[in-house]
This record gives sequence, structure tokens and C-alpha cells, in this order.
Amino acid sequence: MIAVALLPLALWTLCASAFFPYTPVWLKEKKELSLPVEAKRNAAAYAVNRGVSFALERKAGRNNGSPASRASKQAIWLRTKYGHANSAAAANVDLEKRSANSYHVINATQPTQSMAAGIDQDGTDYSYFITAQLGSKARQFYMLLDTGAGSSWVMGSSCTDKACTMHNLFGSGDSDTLVEAKKSFTISYGTGTVQGSIVSDAISVAGISVQYSFGLASKTSDDFAYFAFDGILGMSMSQGASANFLKTLADAKKLDKNIFGVSLNRASDGTNEGEIRFGATNADKYTGDISYTAVGKDGDWAIQLDDMAYDGKKAGTGGVLSYIDTGTSFIFGPADLVKKLHAVVPGSGSDDGLTFKVPCDSDKSLTFTFSGVDYQLSPRDWISPKDSSGKCTSNIYGHEVVQGAWLLGDTFLKNVYAVFDRDRKRIGFAAAAGSQSASGDGSPTSTSTSPTTGTATNLTGQVSGTSGSSTPSNQSPMGLGGHETGAAGSGRDAAKPTESSKSSAASAGRRCWAQVASSILMVALAVVGA
Repeated sequence: MIAVALLPLALWTLCASAFFPYTPVWLKEKKELSLPVEAKRNAAAYAVNRGVSFALERKAGRNNGSPASRASKQAIWLRTKYGHANSAAAANVDLEKRSANSYHVINATQPTQSMAAGIDQDGTDYSYFITAQLGSKARQFYMLLDTGAGSSWVMGSSCTDKACTMHNLFGSGDSDTLVEAKKSFTISYGTGTVQGSIVSDAISVAGISVQYSFGLASKTSDDFAYFAFDGILGMSMSQGASANFLKTLADAKKLDKNIFGVSLNRASDGTNEGEIRFGATNADKYTGDISYTAVGKDGDWAIQLDDMAYDGKKAGTGGVLSYIDTGTSFIFGPADLVKKLHAVVPGSGSDDGLTFKVPCDSDKSLTFTFSGVDYQLSPRDWISPKDSSGKCTSNIYGHEVVQGAWLLGDTFLKNVYAVFDRDRKRIGFAAAAGSQSASGDGSPTSTSTSPTTGTATNLTGQVSGTSGSSTPSNQSPMGLGGHETGAAGSGRDAAKPTESSKSSAASAGRRCWAQVASSILMVALAVVGA
């Protein structure tokens, strides 16, 4: 009977695709961040009060099942993903339109450096996004900043789904220069899909304008109704359903160096000074030196992790790739490695090997080591707030989103300044300004802090692009979240998010159903044996 009960989860895990808002155990009893369908974005706040925090509107949380099932859902979603400013008049027009939606956002302060944009967030460390201007009329859109995705898209004016009714939409009426490419795209997200057509138009990000081919969604999963962003800006090096944004910038020769530096704000730190800067780094955002590690997998922002430690005790969890993903909120890893990490944390324990209870009063940082340099992960980020029973959990979960690898999301990235170097195929880290300094001697420092409330956003999906066809890929849509992985490289997990052509998507579907059949057979044998 246990085997039968677990069958739905098994099937879900095998076939699910990406982007999921993961709700960890400590968030179960809290009211979920959500928005009334008729809610509006505060246009005046956006235009005038950048950097000011607003109270979040909340309603009774939805019952999404046990914490374990929620964790599984996010991990499933993630598997499927790993796959100049214009005139004030134009901006004001769009802000009036934006007021048709209301997502309370902590807007970032205006950067002082060139080719830089503030990174806004939803006030819960849940998702991080920037403002992009599209088309001849420079319409403004929030786009999730996602280093784990190769595809970019926004919601289109022809979309009538729930999420689209709550967001800014883009179409031919918003631009005189929009060109349709007569090519469709589909991204499966677990609980639904995003699909539409590929278009080409001007996009401006951080004062950099280029002609860009991106997706215009005519159908969008309802999950996106709970997020402030209107689409996704893929920042991976891999090729997705749309043109690769980083390659587009490189081909247009817009940057002296094809790099970008990312600084993420922690909501509890106050004024949001999060920023992305293209073409150069910003020394104000970090302390010490930037240490680089070569990218170990073609197309993906993935580097080898040396090890992790707690209070100087090494966990022996290194020697594997770590995917660095701004589009993922938490940290995920293979269950055995997550278990080894928590084994060096006194007082930790788990009933399922996926979620670990940890002492709420721990004031120790975790240490992540890359290329011999240690980076501290504050307990404000890796330890959850207390639940109603007074217990805390770790924000590092035992879900193998990418086979044999770690997935390091915003929980980690809030503690460092991250540099993504496309030219030299490497990622650099330095201690974030105001945080604990990085060191090369393996000796972590600690600080006494209280945990930060946060939620998770992860965007990933199985992606297929077809010419002149809107036929979805043969995937079972089971959840949102994840990391789109590049096609090159070995050791790919069949259940891991990928971007593919129609034929390869069908092949993935056949593999999925072969796994389903195998699982059903195993369950049947287990029942007979019982």
C-alpha cells in the first residue's frame, strides 16, 4: 500500500518540468505571498519611491500539501528548467498601464555606474527581477533575472489566462517595430505551460539597447499570477527557445567585456541596493578580491565546488559541479551530499532525508569553498525562521535537481558578489560588501544573527521550439521551477530540464514514459510481493 501511495509522487518526479515556487517547511503555517486578482501595482511608488519597502498584502495561504511534498514540487519544477532608458513620457505611459496590476515590490536604488540596473525583489527574497523596456514605445516590464535559463519571454497581448490578466502585456499595439518570426515555442512548467510565438524587437536593459528575438506568450501557467515579474530574461550561455541574450549582446559588440556582475539584496537589510552591471564589475559591491573558477560544463553557469564546512568541520561534499542560478531561491543537492553536510551541524536531523531540522540558535555560518577560497553563508539565509512549534529547518534541501550536482540559488548569492564571464567561461566570487570576508585558509568566521524570512522562486522548464507550429512538447506538465541546461556536456539526467527541438522533446517524452512504465511495474511487483 505504501508503494501504491507513493506512485503519484514517483510519476511526478519522473516527468515533471520546471519553475516552481517552493514553500519550505517553515513557511507552511505562514500566509503565502499572494495577490488579489483585482489588485493593482502602485505606480506612484514605482516611479517616485524606488528603494522604499511596502507592506505585503496577504491572504489565507492555500493548502499545497505537506512540507515534504512542497519541497518535492519545487525540486521537480527546477529539474525541468535546467534546461538606454527612453523618454520619461513613454515611461509614464507604461507606469499608468502598470498600475493595472498591484504587486508590492522593493525597488532597487538607481545605480550610479554606467550599464547598470537595479535588481528589484518581492520583499521576501523570493524572486529577483529587473526592468526591461521593449519596443518602439519603450514599454516597461519586470523580467526575472535567470542565469539558469537560456530562453527569454514576456506575456503577450493575446493571452487571456489568469496570470496574464494581472500583468503587463506586450504586442503589436505596443510597438511599431515588432516583427513576428513565424516560429512557436513551448516551455513546460509542471502545473502548466508557457507557449506562444517568437518575435523580434528592441529591448533595453541597463541602458543597453539591442534588437532581440524573444518569446511572446499567448498561454501562461496560472502559477505566474503569484509573481510580480511579467516574463523571464534568460542569462544562461545555453541556447533556448529564443535567441540567447548574452550572445545577442556579444554579437552587437555592446560591451568591452562580455561579463556581468550581480549583487542581490536581502530584504531584512533595508534599502535595496541590488544591482546588475554589464561589461564591468562594481567595486562598491564587494570586499577583497574576486576569485574565479572555470566553468566546467558547456552552456551552463556551473563550476566545481571544493567542499562545504560548518564551524571549521569539512563535510566532504565537494568534487562536484555547482550550478549558480539567480532564478532559484534556495539550495538543492543530492540527498547523500545534503545528509553529509548536515552531519557536521550539531543538533540537525531529518525524518525523510530531504528537509533537515537545525538549531534555531545557531550563530555559525556555513562555508562554501571554490578554487581554494572560502565564502561564508550567513545563518540569516541558511536557517529558516521558527515554525509554530518553535523549530527551524535548513534552507538546503536534499533534492537532486541536477544529477550529481549542487544547485546554488539566492540563499547563497545574497552572501557574495558574483561575476559571470562569458568571454573566459568562468564565474568569480567575492564577499558581498558588508558581509563576512572571503578567506583562503579554510577558517570560517561566524556572526550572530536572526534568520531572514524568505520564499523561493525557481524558473525552469522543458523547452521546445518549432517552426510554424504551436504543438507542445511531449512532456507531462507537473510543476514550475528549475534550471534550463545546455545541450552540450555529458551526464545529463533525463528528468533534468532541457531545451530541445520538437524531435528531441518527443524523445524526452518517450524516455519519461518509459520510466513511468518501469515505475508502475516496480510498484506492481511490490504489491504482489506484499
